[in-house]
Amino acid sequence: MLQFLWSFAVFLLFLLGLASDLHDPCYDGDQNPLYCLPELSELASGRLVEASSTCGSSHPPGRICAFRDSSDPASKVCQRCQGNTHLPEYLTDADGGTTCWWSQPATNATLTLALGRRVEVLYVALRFCSPRPESLAIYKSMDYGRNWVPFQFFSTQCRRRYHLPPTNTIMKAMEHEAACIEAQTAPKPLTGGLVAFMPLAGRPSARMFEYSPVLQDWVTATDLRVSFDRMHPTRTLGLRRKEASYGVAELQVGGRCKCNGHASRCTAGKDGGVPQCDCQHNTAGPECDTCKAFYWDRPWQRATPKDAHECVACDCHLHSHRCRFSMELFELSGRQSGGICLNCRHHTAGRHCQYCRPGFKRDLSRPMTSSKACKACQCHPIGAVGAICNQTTGQCQCKNGVTSLTCNRCMQGFQQSRSAHAPCMRIPEVMTTTALPPQEWNAGTECQNHCQPPRGRVHMNLKNYCKKDYVLRAQLLAMEKSGTWWQFTASVLTVYRQRRVPIRRGEQPLWVPEQDLACRCLHLQVGKAYLVIGNDEESPDPARLILDKNSLALPWRDAWAYKLRSFQQQSRRGKCRGN
Repeated sequence: MLQFLWSFAVFLLFLLGLASDLHDPCYDGDQNPLYCLPELSELASGRLVEASSTCGSSHPPGRICAFRDSSDPASKVCQRCQGNTHLPEYLTDADGGTTCWWSQPATNATLTLALGRRVEVLYVALRFCSPRPESLAIYKSMDYGRNWVPFQFFSTQCRRRYHLPPTNTIMKAMEHEAACIEAQTAPKPLTGGLVAFMPLAGRPSARMFEYSPVLQDWVTATDLRVSFDRMHPTRTLGLRRKEASYGVAELQVGGRCKCNGHASRCTAGKDGGVPQCDCQHNTAGPECDTCKAFYWDRPWQRATPKDAHECVACDCHLHSHRCRFSMELFELSGRQSGGICLNCRHHTAGRHCQYCRPGFKRDLSRPMTSSKACKACQCHPIGAVGAICNQTTGQCQCKNGVTSLTCNRCMQGFQQSRSAHAPCMRIPEVMTTTALPPQEWNAGTECQNHCQPPRGRVHMNLKNYCKKDYVLRAQLLAMEKSGTWWQFTASVLTVYRQRRVPIRRGEQPLWVPEQDLACRCLHLQVGKAYLVIGNDEESPDPARLILDKNSLALPWRDAWAYKLRSFQQQSRRGKCRGN
């Protein structure tokens, strides 16, 4: 076995600071996360090697020659190839150098080793039964054999064979590229010669390997291929051309599972399958290359000796088991927190499930982590504008004239009505719309000349509807005198035809001239609902809602709603344009 090479590789790892602590390597005594690595292992042992040719696998069988003395070409011993005696399985068996794989007599041959998963390769070594090749190349694949890239070249003629200059020193800018060296290519020893390659040896960033993504990618491989590209001239070896073959006793690959510093061991896969990293630090994946579900408050990073970069759980106050990561929020938080909780339960909401959903309020007697931290607002279905309340105080938004925390009673000066839209109306004052108007309007002739109160029934059809600028339903809530005007507080319930200056729904002032009310041009009473019809051209101020002798205010009948909706729909379809 290649005992010296193994010892040197372990020593190299110690110098690089990559050796693992044997005692709880991923955590210290206080359970603080630490950078950790799986132990170095021999990755090729027992694995099948695919050879491009094997002596004895074709007919007629070839002839191979080996040397008994590693320095004497005259010690050549030749024999004819026999089936099943020079198989590629001998390259990785436990017998070490006692058995050999031999190729068919040829100028080139290849050996391909599948490693089964992504690993970090720290050395590759071949012990030869034949003289070492004059030119040899090692390739690696990072995608299970689909694509291959050069790993290392060995040749006495680097420029001629591989179009590269012989390399003595590797520059930092080139440390991720294959080099060609002349060492380990001499024909002697004729047997037992070694060719060894350490991907990190001579690389400027090797001592800072864990901080160098370039070198981390450089040593990563899923498959290796050794290409024997040219033999030494047969005359210098005392061989004939048909006797020259490649013979290898042992192929060793040293390395470890690629776990990105988040695992101290690799465990056997299910049913003896591909080894898997035993991930720590709340990481997951074949290479511990992602965070576990719900541990996305910070982005995943490879561990380093200075910082294990443990994945951190999202803060959802125990109301969610799922979250996602937002780099934008992470940057805005000063790179402290980027998790967003998903599917918050227990009536909570927010990035951290930290407040109550609309319609619920905080129960301050319980912590935010309690499943009962939020309770329903219990806003009165009629007295409140909606089901939403203040999250801290629980105060519901009450309608006009309604009070209390849940909007379940009338304010002082208001009394309960039978309307769901205005459940509380102001208690009428002594004055009413039927009170006698000022003395100057008592003369019957003056009122008769001022207006003619509507008599009989008013017929509403599409033609009359289209002639009006606005048609709406409103309820009068209160009234008060303002100079020569009466100001009514009206709640606009429905707008069936909108004017140029839009009329909004809800409470707003409605103005009526004192003379029009005194002469009974309009019959209005607080607490009742009316169908209001008017034209802007006849209004003294189109920006305000004004009722005068030219307007109509008819006591509301529910039977009108359907007909007015029909007129409204016909108007939207353009039926009013021709009227």
